[in-house]
Amino acid sequence: MTIPQDVVLMSAEQVYAGLSMTSAVLALSTALRAGLDPGVAAERSSVPLVRGSFLLMPGEFGQYAGVKILTVAPDNPAQNLPSIQGSYLLFDSTTLSPVAVIDGIALTLLRTPAVSALAVDLLAGVDASTLVVFGTGPQSLFHVRAMAAVRRLTSVTIVGRSAEATARLVATLRAEGYPAAAGVADDVATARIVVCCTSSREPLFDGALVRDDAVVVAMGSHSPGARETDDALALRSVIYVEDVPTSLREAGDVVIAIDNGCANIADLGSLTDLARNGAKPRSGPALFKSVGMGWQDLVIASALHSGM
Repeated sequence: MTIPQDVVLMSAEQVYAGLSMTSAVLALSTALRAGLDPGVAAERSSVPLVRGSFLLMPGEFGQYAGVKILTVAPDNPAQNLPSIQGSYLLFDSTTLSPVAVIDGIALTLLRTPAVSALAVDLLAGVDASTLVVFGTGPQSLFHVRAMAAVRRLTSVTIVGRSAEATARLVATLRAEGYPAAAGVADDVATARIVVCCTSSREPLFDGALVRDDAVVVAMGSHSPGARETDDALALRSVIYVEDVPTSLREAGDVVIAIDNGCANIADLGSLTDLARNGAKPRSGPALFKSVGMGWQDLVIASALHSGM
């Protein structure tokens, strides 16, 4: 196959250099306010393969259409290879001609924290400056950067299962100028912003400890049987999701809380409502549950291409 000469090939380095986190947050906000409706977005789909699966995430809005194609290969880490790989294919929405092929992992590492940061920017007090992050992988690093794009951080606490991995992330963050330190789960009691970036299927902390003025982001899973937050937090919180029907299919933090009687479908707010109309009044924490959707990849890919 020959790639047309006018199709842009965008590496991970070009993705990171091409769009700042602040600009990524603005692109998402602008699209939602301009009429993008996550509710009409095509669903994520998984196609089984002999050694894993394809994960397909399509989207269409404005001048562009696109699809992220990821491969999930569970046996790869044993061969010192990444378990998730892939690319984003961006097309002109009128002619459906390809215009760009973008590194899919880098795109995800930019768009996921940008979605979280948009929610935090809309929900957290302007003086929110204390951050606790659960997890030590790339999403945790990029989420610290994203939170710093919308709030001035005075402390960053990293909570990880591995002391070695936690120490490495703390060292990386300190080298970038962040006031980072290792911590424990109970440190949520002093945090104004809590971000969960893990593969845990069970709650990471006691939701009763979370401050009434805190914002909690849970982004680590898109499975209805997995959750990073508990019933205690759901019971106290105003809950926001990207899209209500999608959350009822994929968001264990929402599905399990509803099944346990700690949340109500009618009380769920969407990211679209939040971006267009502002936050609901609340007397307790705000919980934003993100599962990742194809429209988010499309918006960031479009912004990257338009800015070239």
